[in-house]
Amino acid sequence: MFLGIKNKIEKELSAYIGSINKLYALNKLSPVLFKNIKEFICRDGKRVRPILFCIGYLGFSKKIPSGLYRSALSLELLHDFMLVHDDIIDKSDQRRGKPAMHTLLRSSLKQNKKIKFKGEDLAIVVGDVMYAMALDAFLSVKENMLRKEKALKKLFLAALYTGSGEFIELLLGIKPIEKVTQKDIYKIYDYKTANYTFASPLAMGAELAGAKPLQIKKLYSYGMLLGRAFQIKDDIIGTFGTVKDIGKSNLTDIKEAKRTLLAWYAFNHAGKKDRLIIKRIMESKVTQDAELIKMRSIITDTGALAYALNQIKILYGQASKQIQGLQMNQKYKQALDNFSKKILGI
Repeated sequence: MFLGIKNKIEKELSAYIGSINKLYALNKLSPVLFKNIKEFICRDGKRVRPILFCIGYLGFSKKIPSGLYRSALSLELLHDFMLVHDDIIDKSDQRRGKPAMHTLLRSSLKQNKKIKFKGEDLAIVVGDVMYAMALDAFLSVKENMLRKEKALKKLFLAALYTGSGEFIELLLGIKPIEKVTQKDIYKIYDYKTANYTFASPLAMGAELAGAKPLQIKKLYSYGMLLGRAFQIKDDIIGTFGTVKDIGKSNLTDIKEAKRTLLAWYAFNHAGKKDRLIIKRIMESKVTQDAELIKMRSIITDTGALAYALNQIKILYGQASKQIQGLQMNQKYKQALDNFSKKILGI
């Protein structure tokens, strides 16, 4: 089921890419802008957000309105916009196994040695353009205007809370790890990942379809729990995965001293010697493969990895209870559960 939805989204993305110059005259405005946006949004991805948006809609509607899949792309474009800015903040030169947007633009500037701006500066502006494209794409769906307005409001809030989550995470990075709590970490997971990746897309789709408030609330709660679980899994991949798995350096989380559930648990269950090692690694300005290997070892030895994996199962179980009484088309309800299990590896 979800594969069928993904195929329709991919087809719509291809059509959208072919039409963006006609829609916005980007090539006329700037060939460099057009070329790099086109290349970036063309890249392979999981399409989690537009898929969940469509499942949320189709689960409460008997029809497929014109423009639904184009509207779903708004969430993918919003995601792309956030990735562009995120890579600048993380100082990551790769994304999805290819150059990050600022890396692409840096290459475009090589011949101009007298300029006073960098690829990162241009990339910030490109991200802003992509955000505008996301809002415009959402308006494509032909639906009841009041429901459309309510769903659009949720898209705005998703962007607002994700930005807030990024802000909170950066500030938490300067807080001594011994003072960080699990509540602090889950707050970031909820704002930065769960809301805009799972809860908001599902709630937007259901709102657009005319689902009742209680149903939307249940679906939103489901998405928040699922999002926490997904971020934990993503942290595990970020620490234990290969560069090929991640699509960027596997040193990123450590280099940025990110307060993940893994790091928090490991620090709080490690001996004095390993605690000092964790602090040194997370406070170091230069991170090498040796630090990554050592961090992996401590995370495993303290039981942090086992704890994180168990948290994923617990959160999935809590999420499943949220939709037990959901008055959603059974076919799409099952598709939602299957999709959740797939992305969590359960």
